[in-house]
Amino acid sequence: MNTIKFKILGLCICLFMISNNGQAQKKKTASASAATTYSIEGNISGLAEGTTVKLIPGATHSSELPVAETTLKEGKFTFSGKLKEPRFFYVVFGKSKGTISVMVENSKIKISAAGTVSDKEGEYITFKDVLITGSKSHDYYAKETAFKQELESDYVAYHVGINELSNLAGKARKENNKKLLDSVYNTAQWKKFEADEKAFFTKVELLSKNLIEKHKTNWWGPFFMMTSYSYFTPEQKPIYEQFSDAAKKSYYGQVVDKDLNPKSLVGTSIANFGLKDKDGKTFNAKEIVAGKKYILVDFWASWCGPCRKEIPNLKTAYAEYAPKGFEILSVSIDKDEKAWQKALGQENMQWHNLLDDDKVSKSFNVKAIPATYLVDGKGVIIGENLRGAELEAKLKELMKS
Repeated sequence: MNTIKFKILGLCICLFMISNNGQAQKKKTASASAATTYSIEGNISGLAEGTTVKLIPGATHSSELPVAETTLKEGKFTFSGKLKEPRFFYVVFGKSKGTISVMVENSKIKISAAGTVSDKEGEYITFKDVLITGSKSHDYYAKETAFKQELESDYVAYHVGINELSNLAGKARKENNKKLLDSVYNTAQWKKFEADEKAFFTKVELLSKNLIEKHKTNWWGPFFMMTSYSYFTPEQKPIYEQFSDAAKKSYYGQVVDKDLNPKSLVGTSIANFGLKDKDGKTFNAKEIVAGKKYILVDFWASWCGPCRKEIPNLKTAYAEYAPKGFEILSVSIDKDEKAWQKALGQENMQWHNLLDDDKVSKSFNVKAIPATYLVDGKGVIIGENLRGAELEAKLKELMKS
């Protein structure tokens, strides 16, 4: 009898273990399945029913299309999908009226926030009490970039009391009043502002470089490189070269590589375009280059050191070859029009200088500046990134023929 009892007990134990193992295996399988997909559940108060919500890739230096789109229903929205590695996204509300950034990974992510629609023109949306949970990558991103809050405070601090002088300088630039502009620039308050601004951007650059270098062995390094720079210049190439092979092969590693080493456009024709100059007058590229033998389309920005250093070389080439049919058309990618206007006053370039609308730089596939394209009279690109002695030699060769 005891033997039968023990056999029955043993059988029960075996069945129990098999059942538990089966349930454990199911849980393990379910967990593994969940780990290969992501879900984003949003709970947003303060916005109208039916407000559009889009999930748009970020940190790419390009205007990206949404990977998913939905609408708010009782303040809620959901997205789902799968990723090979964590990616940075913007959750965009309305017609680009407000955004919440999130680092998405294959996990269950929840976003909650209180939205407020401005009663001013544009009806932009601001958010407070933003809470993002369920993404370890987002938690890490938030921790590593917490220093930006300090930078924002620094930025506000050194701009205190400068509005009146800044508006006066803007008025002087618009009216081309050099005397008034010089008087503003020579004030002690403006000189202190410029010194504080220089110190601020030096601090930004140092903290950004430290953040990137800290992560040079993994995908975070290229990712932070993308978010630290709006545009790349040749000065950033050594930063990329320090990355490990794994970092370079990651999604963001490949994005950085593509931006730093854009595909050649030699042999392709440029499209006609129209942009505004410092006075707000629209100029058509076709009109500017009419009758010219060779045109250098030069993309630059006021904040770009290598671009500013190249301007004296451009002036030399212009003085030598403009009488022989050479023209320069500079296009600034500045987002801050005041900074662009200020740089124009300082550099005194004698050729047309227009402000980019994002579309023109994209049509040239400009990913890093300075970027120059030498175009012949038929509108065909015959050279790229020719600067200094190289540009001089090329123009000398072309003008002889």
